[in-house]
Amino acid sequence: MKKSAKIIIAAVAVIALLAGVVAFIVLKNQGVFSAGNDEKYSVAQTEVYEGSPIEGKTVIFLGSSVTYGATSKGESFADYLEKRDKIIAVKEAVSGTTLVDSGENSYVSRLKTIDTEIKADAFICQLSTNDATKKKPLGEVAEGFDIESFDTQTVAGAIEYIIAYARETWDCPVVFYTGTKYDSERYEQMVLLLYKIADKWGIDLIDLWGDEDMNNVTPEKYSLYMVNGIHPSRAGYQLWWTPKFEEYLYTKLV
Repeated sequence: MKKSAKIIIAAVAVIALLAGVVAFIVLKNQGVFSAGNDEKYSVAQTEVYEGSPIEGKTVIFLGSSVTYGATSKGESFADYLEKRDKIIAVKEAVSGTTLVDSGENSYVSRLKTIDTEIKADAFICQLSTNDATKKKPLGEVAEGFDIESFDTQTVAGAIEYIIAYARETWDCPVVFYTGTKYDSERYEQMVLLLYKIADKWGIDLIDLWGDEDMNNVTPEKYSLYMVNGIHPSRAGYQLWWTPKFEEYLYTKLV
């Protein structure tokens, strides 16, 4: 065999190996190999809570990959609540999107696509990790409440705009939730900012970031519950996150 042919064969082999490694990494990041994504933790295998106090309640969920369930086969706490508590879940979630209004897929833009005629009992919005990852400007809490005054090119302004719009449109409780704790100083700053905004507007928070019980989970359970520092597996949603949302909703929507 000629030397040039050997070189070509070796190059093809290397490319194939690299493609395989990349494919493995992609699938791993999607949670394909996670024990927490076993079928026994799926929405389909989740027990229905007969007589749930929030049965029939309509809840709008706005968010990105965590609200969507990007590493749990498209199943998030919204879907588990819909199955086991029989709520009506309106899930508006697109992976990789930001609170900051940076295009048609931003939270602010997608917020305006949700049916304004929905008779919502609650509106729950994710404090997106993407704003921290993409280093979007935090901004500052505005002095007033005029929706036209908020700078939606900042995290603070986008959050306040979303609160004002949701209240005016659906006249229901507005709630923000945080992700569980991971290594991000910038996201921690966003959590602190959210607390200031929540205090101004008098809205509730489901703070998984600062929840003592959530932070005391064992390493073994954490490995089952989370595919990475940001995204839960099916088991994480079913056994770890959803009960926290139920704890809040059982108190506020009855």
